Amino acid sequence: MGYNRIIIKGGTIVGVGKEDIAIAEGRIVERSSNIEPAADDRVISAEGLIVAPSFVDVHVHLREPGYGYKERIATGTMAAAHGGYTTVCSMPNLNPVPDTVENLKAQQDIIDRDAKIEVLPYAAITIGRKGEELVDIASLKDGVAAFSDDGSGVQVDGMMERAMTEAAKHDALIAAHCEVEELLKGGYIHDGEYAAKNGHKGICSESEWGQVKRDIEIAERTGCRYHVCHISTKETVELVRQAKARGVKVTCETGPHYLIFTDMDLEEDARWKMNPPLRSAEDRAALIEGIKDGTIDMIATDHAPHSIEEKSKGLKDSAMGIVGLETAFAAMNTHIVEKGIITLERLVELMSIRPREVFRIAGGINVGDRADIVLLDTTKEWHVDSDKFYSMGKVSMFVGRELQGEVAMTIHRGEVVYER
Repeated sequence: MGYNRIIIKGGTIVGVGKEDIAIAEGRIVERSSNIEPAADDRVISAEGLIVAPSFVDVHVHLREPGYGYKERIATGTMAAAHGGYTTVCSMPNLNPVPDTVENLKAQQDIIDRDAKIEVLPYAAITIGRKGEELVDIASLKDGVAAFSDDGSGVQVDGMMERAMTEAAKHDALIAAHCEVEELLKGGYIHDGEYAAKNGHKGICSESEWGQVKRDIEIAERTGCRYHVCHISTKETVELVRQAKARGVKVTCETGPHYLIFTDMDLEEDARWKMNPPLRSAEDRAALIEGIKDGTIDMIATDHAPHSIEEKSKGLKDSAMGIVGLETAFAAMNTHIVEKGIITLERLVELMSIRPREVFRIAGGINVGDRADIVLLDTTKEWHVDSDKFYSMGKVSMFVGRELQGEVAMTIHRGEVVYER
């Protein structure tokens, strides 16, 4: 390093107030109102900035191995650092699918070589993510964040019961993309007013909440830790709320776009196409209530980069998925915090603290914690230009918009990994 400690001076620790932080050997070693730096310390001025535990995104697509033309682990993790993240959990939509120890190693080797921050891979729930044969959870559990067939809902009830029963034996987490295939209509947007006006087929809400209902019942029987990916419907919010009240080990995430936009914001452009789709104003209101009352545990971006060619075919024919790592904090700060819906402290809980708790990830803002820290300029306004993204994916509904709130610095294990 060339210096003994990093001293973050003059910042305001979220939820605490003005305090300096000293970092050594990758950990926070001191916090006080005034830390005097030594000659061989690096001093980082945080005057006017908010200091917080860095963000964790439990739902990203880094596309390697298999689809490096969409995103690489090197580019995706640099995008994450730019967005204030020091841990991301990489989904298993890969080739080879991480469904065996050998296939998982193919991904881990690239992570070890190229990642700029911590990447925790998911393993699949079923072999090939085909829903037909359960993976060996016992052999995979220690090397992964959780188990998911993301992009595919596990259709057979008995298979999900087997998965949850086995996961419960090993205290492993099942994270589910919930979608009942027989309820899909070959659509791609919500069955709402926009779809009706524009002659589109849609993805009905029950395709999500119907499977959530089934999975919660199985989780309640088996005692499995169960996490619902990217929830988007009012029915899902209520199912999770009631399950938590009964003591079911269920958690869930939603994305910034579901909290900010509705199906009436849609345009005939691929940047509005994702799965699940944007839904009604009623669904959005229920999601907002869920982040306010704690029903929704965390914000996850579902960062899903595609090539420009794959996203150049309009709303109907383009691939599903948008990027989000580099705009998530600013979008939430602009549209949710600045509008008084939740506090900045609550946003940090949603983007940092709660995902660490649920997925058992190190880091924090207290003495002894791993030094994963973000410095935030909550008043800085900036214009979203995808040409400046570190991600290979350039498609976002925030492109061309003005947002407030910028990441000034990201520190991972005591090392500066991004500095504006």
